[in-house]
Amino acid sequence: MKFVIKLGGATLENPDLRESCAKAIAELVKDGSQVVLVHGGGVQLTRTLKQLGKQSEFIAGLRVTDAETRDTALMVLSGQVNKSLVAALGKHGQSAVGLCGGDGLVFRARKKRTAPDLGFVGEIVASDPRWIEAIWKMGAVPVISSIALGFDGEYYNVNADEMAAACAAACKADALVFLTDVPGVKDANGEVMRWLSIDQIAKLAKDAVISGGMLPKLSACREALLQGVKRVRILPAEAAGVLPDLCSTRITHGTEVMVA
Repeated sequence: MKFVIKLGGATLENPDLRESCAKAIAELVKDGSQVVLVHGGGVQLTRTLKQLGKQSEFIAGLRVTDAETRDTALMVLSGQVNKSLVAALGKHGQSAVGLCGGDGLVFRARKKRTAPDLGFVGEIVASDPRWIEAIWKMGAVPVISSIALGFDGEYYNVNADEMAAACAAACKADALVFLTDVPGVKDANGEVMRWLSIDQIAKLAKDAVISGGMLPKLSACREALLQGVKRVRILPAEAAGVLPDLCSTRITHGTEVMVA
């Protein structure tokens, strides 16, 4: 089985959750699965920017990224956060190789065209999974930060959910799992939706039932499914221990996103 697992910045802030996620990933590999870990680090980036005297601004869940913010993202996401995850996996005996999306030209990006302009925010336009496959052959886990290289030679900050979806499609993953700090997608009554069709996403957004960071996350879920990823699930990080049983046992945690 091929898994792409996305880990968010808020979850990374909790050492216990980070350790439990690393342990679950190590167990997946021990059971014979191939795993890619894609991560963001928005909380850590916002904190570092604040320390540098820069205010963070978001539009529709995406960070406005000027050159200084982009360079800080490269430092924080591809440095501190990435290497902390490599270390967490190593603690459980699982070898891992830390990359950013630009290394080996695994992911290429272009500037995301938006109004208003978001700066150095990119979207994935091409991928080459050969480096991921080479790392897999060595029994290791690729740990990829959500920074990609443009054809113009510039690094672009890419939403980590979008990066995970692109990675899952490129690797022909059997499952894409978003480990989050929320219990799942909630309906208008605040109840977690155990199943969600991609056809429902637009209405949920229009009715403001979903907003902020959940918007790009569900958009990424939709793209992954349309590009052939077999299963997509939004799972609370505290339930990471169920990952080894995800495709063989009925799981009641989180939200399963489906084509229909």
